[in-house]
Amino acid sequence: MPRKSFPYGDDRIEYDVSFMPAKRNKVAIHVHPDGSVQVDAPIGQDLATVHRAVLKRARWIKRHVDGARRQRAQAMPRNYKSGESLLYLGRRYQLKVKRQSGRTPSVKLTRGQICVETDSGDPHLVKERLAAWYRCRAADTFDRRLREIGDRIVWLKTIPDWRIVRMQKQWGSCSPAGAILLNPHLVKAPRVCVDYVICHELCHLQEHNHSPRYYRLLGQVMPGWEAVKARLDGMAELLLNE
Repeated sequence: MPRKSFPYGDDRIEYDVSFMPAKRNKVAIHVHPDGSVQVDAPIGQDLATVHRAVLKRARWIKRHVDGARRQRAQAMPRNYKSGESLLYLGRRYQLKVKRQSGRTPSVKLTRGQICVETDSGDPHLVKERLAAWYRCRAADTFDRRLREIGDRIVWLKTIPDWRIVRMQKQWGSCSPAGAILLNPHLVKAPRVCVDYVICHELCHLQEHNHSPRYYRLLGQVMPGWEAVKARLDGMAELLLNE
């Protein structure tokens, strides 16, 4: 994946170029939550043409990079108090902590908020409630996506055994026995990123490696996976921020 850059004021902004099949001869520019910039260009387009297209949108890129950096600074460290920003399936929600004495603690998604009701505002308890809620949502989301994606893969006879496991550096893994592990933090990412990780691991049922043959298989199952992977990689720090 080629890396280029351009100056803007006192800053120098780097961007990665991914060449992908495209229906239209257009360049697409993405600024990820960590401030990284990815440019998707049609296969066969030369880098000079891509660079000119990027420079035309330099002001837009700079504005969004600065915005992503500000949001990133605000996201860490997390205190688990009302007003903080949380991610779920790629969307941002505001955390609202409500103290409700005598009621069963709960977490609800409502009107742009993730509301944690508990008889204590203790951040550690709020964190535990949120972790359990994300895990429950992850189980439901991963099960539905595994079944829907699995139905489209002609060589996949049955949905493999899978389970949720928190991992520090991986979104998923596939054991030699064919069991798939998925990171609950993945449910914070856009659904297309969830689909990418699932497709990635399902393809390991056929190819337990990262050989050219494996990547050809992944390309058949999920065309354009490179751009989705880059998007997920760009969000990793935010998604794993507890």
